[in-house]
Amino acid sequence: MFSNLMPQRREFYDLLTSHTDRLMAAANAVLRLVNALGTGASETGELVKEVGLNEQSGDKIKAELIALLHKSFITPISRDDIHTLILELDKVLGALQDVANAVGMYHIEDSTPEARELASLGADACQRLNRAVIALSDKDRRKDAVAYCQEVDAIESKADKVFKKAITRLFQGEGDIWAAMKLKEFYFLLENVLDYCEEAAKTIEGILIENA
Repeated sequence: MFSNLMPQRREFYDLLTSHTDRLMAAANAVLRLVNALGTGASETGELVKEVGLNEQSGDKIKAELIALLHKSFITPISRDDIHTLILELDKVLGALQDVANAVGMYHIEDSTPEARELASLGADACQRLNRAVIALSDKDRRKDAVAYCQEVDAIESKADKVFKKAITRLFQGEGDIWAAMKLKEFYFLLENVLDYCEEAAKTIEGILIENA
């Protein structure tokens, strides 16, 4: 029944996978960027550019997939589900771009343990999304796809705790309030990546339930 409801139109799955490949690459670049802050490394500009290139590539893939939706009579899963999923995946890429842009915009020259952990969790969540999308096209890997989505949810829950700890530490004692406000916004942007990952994972779970 599952295979009947999901005819093998590889183009859609290949484009979704390609998009999450770009997503994962951008997340890894953001992780390297956040880890490089305050170390004297000269590669921060190149890493910001790398995130941007992946975001631009993701936009092209999104446009190609939406165009394919418009001209295709048959889709492997609900047309609306495909459209929703690609838009949610694109939000993750946009959030990663926001993190990279914030480094220059807010003149963030140093990192914190919490920022590095949030960036690492973001990269982990993007990796699980990539694996979930790959598994989505294979009716024999439905349980794998569900498991990856559940891992994204667990990662996001962990990120919530890290985020709350980070905000609490920012405003303990006296210090540079302007620097604290900039870091607070930076943490929000890092957390947004996880929030959008969770939304995309829930959409994938919904697709799997509908087509069980």
